Amino acid sequence: MSKQSGGDSAAQLGLVDIDAEEAARQAQASREAADTVMKAFGGVRGMIDMTLPGLVFIVTYNITHKVPAAAWAALALSALFVVARLLKRETVQHAFSGVFGVAIGAWISMKTGKAENFYLPGLLWNVGYCIGLAVSALVRWPLIGIMLGPVTGEMFTWRKENPGRLAAYTKATWAWVVIMGIKPLILFPLYFTHNVNLLGWLKVALGIPPLLLAMYVTWQILLKAPPPIKAQLDEEPEPGQEQPDHEHSAGGPARGN
Repeated sequence: MSKQSGGDSAAQLGLVDIDAEEAARQAQASREAADTVMKAFGGVRGMIDMTLPGLVFIVTYNITHKVPAAAWAALALSALFVVARLLKRETVQHAFSGVFGVAIGAWISMKTGKAENFYLPGLLWNVGYCIGLAVSALVRWPLIGIMLGPVTGEMFTWRKENPGRLAAYTKATWAWVVIMGIKPLILFPLYFTHNVNLLGWLKVALGIPPLLLAMYVTWQILLKAPPPIKAQLDEEPEPGQEQPDHEHSAGGPARGN
């Protein structure tokens, strides 16, 4: 009896160790997945690429009081970011999106002669982005999951195979709606006052902090979410390697010539 009891205790201890190891492994996998948030949104470099051109615009405009000079200065800086990334063979996704937005703002401001119109495309983008986030969460295709899935290697397994991560991505997406919605709520009324200085400086001030807050909240949510289920990609046979004949291997009749 004592030997059997001792064996049961050892087995239970072994199960506890296995459970603890599995819990630690899942916690590490969740942390690694959460750490991809900064990478997916371009990191610190991506935020700088998106913020500095607006700062250069308002500074140049205050110095020259000329919309074209300010617009060209901002556009030149954005183009410089793209060139620098190309030379370093880094991804240009965020730099290109930044230069595209700056180019539209520069064109509108120079066309209308109104400096505040430089910031109009960004404001409209913020509104559209928040609407897109909200719609994606409502239809159970949360945009944060769509963005992070390829980075974590899970692709879209979170939709049907991992309900805990679907819930986490939905919660994170709503957090982005609330946090990123603060910018247009503050800046749009200022746009209609034509107070370029206040609009420009607040646009710069509200560039990075809300983004960092949204990423931190997402990171915290994903830390508590189940680890991602890696997507199983179909592997194609190597050249010269034939697909197995399932019918023949299963005992069925072989194919004739």
